[in-house]
Amino acid sequence: MKDLPAHNPRLAMTLMICATVFIAATTLLAKAIGTGALGAPLHPLQITQARFLFAALSLGGAALVLRPEIGKIHLKLHVLRTSCGAAGVTLMFASVAFIPLSDATAISFLNPVFAMVFAIFLLGEKVGPVRWSAAGIAMLGAVILLRPGSGAIAPGALLALGAALILGLEVIFIKQLSRREAPFQILLVNNAIGLLIATLAVLTVWQSPTVSQWFALAGIGICMALAQTCFLNSLARADASFVVPFSYGTLLFAALYDALIFDVIPGGISLLGAAVIIAGAALLAWREARLTTA
Repeated sequence: MKDLPAHNPRLAMTLMICATVFIAATTLLAKAIGTGALGAPLHPLQITQARFLFAALSLGGAALVLRPEIGKIHLKLHVLRTSCGAAGVTLMFASVAFIPLSDATAISFLNPVFAMVFAIFLLGEKVGPVRWSAAGIAMLGAVILLRPGSGAIAPGALLALGAALILGLEVIFIKQLSRREAPFQILLVNNAIGLLIATLAVLTVWQSPTVSQWFALAGIGICMALAQTCFLNSLARADASFVVPFSYGTLLFAALYDALIFDVIPGGISLLGAAVIIAGAALLAWREARLTTA
């Protein structure tokens, strides 16, 4: 058995920040493709298919070089996990065509809250008052971003909320897989199955991308693969309670990209909703870390 990575908080922090840069970049590229900035808008299913295609190619190339040992594959869990991931990512890519990147990113931070709820019913976990309070705070932030008093709830916000819900369910399957298989094997199988599912789903809506869109689609897949790699290696080098707060940097980079590329500046409601969601998610992450080390 290979030695585990050495404990290195500074490197872990750097890797997590790099992961947030890449994650925010995927939503930026998806928005450019979905809003017609690079040509006729492509369907979210086509963006998702490209995400799996180029991520699978990147990870497959890495596997040829690293030649990792492949153990038993728990196919049913992989199919469930990948189906949720594909559906959640598709909804997220669809949402950024309608709402600011910062709003969609902030709503995505609800997925650990939904994962907590799913864990109660699917894993039999018990939830105390602190975790329920954290979930309540985060959900309040989501209500703020949905802007119910504006006369009509933004459809993009509902799409992002649906993405967070489905990705929360994906977390449950990731937890079950992480107890059975190595991280790199999970990434390889996930992207291979995801590519198959997404390719079948995109057949009826596929259209020929422009050259610029091809580059953007490739960028999404490569950035996603890099983000996953940085994220997993970050968690392997420091305590989750230390590195997870740095993942909220995704919101900062998403807002920065939106401002620089699309000239979209977050308003007061967006900032308030994002702050409330992050407060609740941070409290939940802190409590989860305490429970893990208790």
